[in-house]
Order: sequence, then structure tokens, then C-alpha cells
Amino acid sequence: MSGTRTATPFGATTTAAEVLADVDLAGKRAIVTGASSGIGRETARVLAAAGAGVTLAVRNNESGEKAAREIAAATRGARVHVEHLDLSDRASVVDFVARWEGALHILVANAGIMATPEQRTPEGWEMQFATNHLGHFALATELHDALAAAGGARIAVVSSVGHINGEVLFDDVNFERHSYNPWAAYSQSKTANVLFAVEAARRWADDGIVVNALNPGRIASTGLIRYIDPAAVLPQSFDPEGSTGVSVKDIPQGAATSVLLAASPLVEGVTGKYFEDCQEAGPFTPGVRRGVADYAMDPEKAARLWELSLDMLAAPSRH
Repeated sequence: MSGTRTATPFGATTTAAEVLADVDLAGKRAIVTGASSGIGRETARVLAAAGAGVTLAVRNNESGEKAAREIAAATRGARVHVEHLDLSDRASVVDFVARWEGALHILVANAGIMATPEQRTPEGWEMQFATNHLGHFALATELHDALAAAGGARIAVVSSVGHINGEVLFDDVNFERHSYNPWAAYSQSKTANVLFAVEAARRWADDGIVVNALNPGRIASTGLIRYIDPAAVLPQSFDPEGSTGVSVKDIPQGAATSVLLAASPLVEGVTGKYFEDCQEAGPFTPGVRRGVADYAMDPEKAARLWELSLDMLAAPSRH
């Protein structure tokens, strides 16, 4: 965490559209996962409005098609289309990658689930780890050649301030020996998002691929909180400039840091970092829900997670 941190003129209340107001993405191709609603849809809309061709990678095609129609109606000349992708389904990721042709300039790993009841994939993987980290890991690594072909490709990985609540449980990522805790599983998956960015940035630097992670802020009006009481996520004591440092945002503000890392020239060449409120974050300080935990930026843990993820994807299914 040493050295000068990347800064921009934007902040917690900046919207995604404001971030890309003067950016031309004509000729660029982007994939946004979880783009049928919330900050994913807004990220896709703003990238399309800037001229990019955007693939909405969604679990529910009907919702994705509705989002695509709305984006097209709101943005003259928008080039958007929908592809099915279930990040928790290994075959779905493989099929998605097989359908992709040509270069990929932007990948926004946005889809996610939070604090779910205990669920497992057919492989026995814990669902939050499988969806939030492992599915995106598989997608990015298997699209590596398409990203490398773009020359200067970017990956933006949507993590969370929740990563500060827990490390990756390397000896039990699937909660087979630990009692399942939905928040511990969520924190683990969000820490994994940051560690992925750290290691991918290192491995893919020579390919011109930059990879960064981000905290979008607290956004109540998304499907992410379907399993929990919104009041537990957004207590009234939280405010954008409050003593906790937590930024409570609407959807256009919540998508701002994603599009900054995906497409803004202000962060050209920046890689392996963690951003919040459109700024590179400083170290996490206990008592303030901001910043990035040291363990999430640890290069040894990042390399260990990469190898663990490869091993998990290579293992035969249990069913």
C-alpha cells in the first residue's frame, strides 16, 4: 500500500454517466455479468451510451432481454445483446466462452449474491464462493486470449467493503468443517475478488490486461439484499459523509467506480488495485468501514487462491 494512490476528480456522489461523459468507446466490446438489474444494468447502459458494444451476461434471459430493450430505448444507437450465463454452473461458463468470438476489451465481473442460506453446487462448492469468485475466475481465465487480443483490455471486479470481515478460509472454502455462516461466506468471496485482481494483474501484465477490484458502496435498491433485512444493511446511522465513512448511494452512483475502472482514461494502466468512491482506497482502519484489508492485497495469498481455484475447476464433479 505504499506510494502515491491514484486519485480522480470524482467522488462518492458522482454518477456513472458523469464518469464517462466525454469518453468514446466506439469499437470496444464489453461483457457485464449480472446486467439485468441494479448497478450491473446501469454499468451496461453507460458503457453502451459511450459507444461500446455490450453483452449482458445474465442468469435469467427474460430479465436480460427486458434490460436490453430498456437500454436500447434510452440510448440511441446502443449495441446491446443478451447471453445466458450462470456463474455457479461450470457448464454454463464453458458454453458462454465457447460462444464468444473475437477480442474483448472490457469485462465487468459484477454479478453476485450475498448472505444466502447454505447452498451448494453439484460439485459441492459453497454457493457464494462459487458464484462471486469461482465463476468469475473461470470466465476471466477462459476469456484470457480474447482479452489479450484486445490490446489494453480491462477487468473490473465488483467486491465489497464486506471483505474486511473475513479472509479466505483456505483450508475449508466450502464450509465442510466449519459451521456455515452466510456472512463469513460472503466476506470470503469478496476477499477472493480482490485477491483475484491482485494475481491476475501480476500474471497478465505482459498481455496488456489490467485488473482492478472495487467497492461500489452501499446500495439498498438492488436484488443483492433479497435474503436480508434492508434495515440491517442500511441502518439510519449511515450516511454518505458519516463518521463510519460509509457511502450510501443510489444505483447511478453505485455504478460509477465500475465504469471508471472499465473505461476511464484517468486510470489508464492502473492495475492490481482496489477502488472505492472513484478513488484508489487506502488501508483499512478498524472502526471505519472503508479501505482495503492487508490480507486482500497479499500477493502470496493471491497466488495461493489462484492455484486453489484452478484445482477446484479441474476436479471432477461429485455428481
